[in-house]
Amino acid sequence: MRRILIVGALAVLRQARAHPEKYPWVTQLLARKPPKVVAVAIANKTARIAWAVLTKKESYRAHPITAAAA
Repeated sequence: MRRILIVGALAVLRQARAHPEKYPWVTQLLARKPPKVVAVAIANKTARIAWAVLTKKESYRAHPITAAAA
């Protein structure tokens, strides 16, 4: 499961590099940390979201990207 989460996180990194305006959190983290550390952070965040969705039995509600967040 960890490997799948990391592979997914690396895909997010590729997309963040191609479209930095869509991934401000990842872009800011990439400016400070090495890519593999960022990939692990993304995988951790994804796992925490999945766990919360499963335990609460609710649908995932993504937060909209705002100018303040960027």
